Amino acid sequence: MAQRVPFIVAELGRDADPFMLHLYAALAEKERRLISERTKAALAIGKANGGKLGNPVNIAEAGHIGRASLIAAADDHAKGLLPLLRQLRGEGAITIGAVTRSLNERKIPTARGSRWHVSSVANLLARAQKPEALR
Repeated sequence: MAQRVPFIVAELGRDADPFMLHLYAALAEKERRLISERTKAALAIGKANGGKLGNPVNIAEAGHIGRASLIAAADDHAKGLLPLLRQLRGEGAITIGAVTRSLNERKIPTARGSRWHVSSVANLLARAQKPEALR
């Protein structure tokens, strides 16, 4: 709206004019603020009554499960890239910098969908050299 780009709101149809859209945006902003205030008030009351957030009983177990899940996902991603890494090495990409450039030139995303950096390629190569990680 600030850029004056025309758009259609599915719930309001084509008849929604800028004034209506400003009203809806203002109401949505107010509702977000009210939700935040109610949440903070409820948490403060819970804290005042001696309550604690989270579950400290299973925090170690939850952390272990989370780490195991991340490690498994990283291992799977590395395993999927092994043939490409071998191909890049065969084409002469020997250094970490060369592998980084090759992956980015081929638009191969990282596990999180971003560009490769030397450090992320170094981590990938270290993971790829662990036989137990790539079973």
